[in-house]
Amino acid sequence: MSHDAYQSYQSVHLHAQTAQASPLQLVLVLMDGLLDELARARAHIEARRFELKAASLDKCVAIINGLSSALDLDTGGEVVVSLARLYDYCAERLYRAGIELDVGPVDEVRGLLAQIRGGWLGVQARHG
Repeated sequence: MSHDAYQSYQSVHLHAQTAQASPLQLVLVLMDGLLDELARARAHIEARRFELKAASLDKCVAIINGLSSALDLDTGGEVVVSLARLYDYCAERLYRAGIELDVGPVDEVRGLLAQIRGGWLGVQARHG
């Protein structure tokens, strides 16, 4: 499959996932995309593909910032404040990974976000 065809498929698939999605489902779609992009960023760092690494890490930080900006800090309580801090920490670790060309922070962030994703899956299972 050509790159353009794959990109078109990805776009259609993403649109289908998000068109009728609940806010929780949208968070899970973003988390899945973020985890996939973190894997790409890691591979770019290992292969020393600097431009692709930078673009991939920028995309990861943009997704994290999007997730963070959707948090309702006024009514969400301490859990939401903690989640916002975690997102800020993850973004900082990814900046560090890019500067130091180190996959360690990427792996750390991937592990943290996989746990958060698991929590969202638990919420989805309990509330449908």
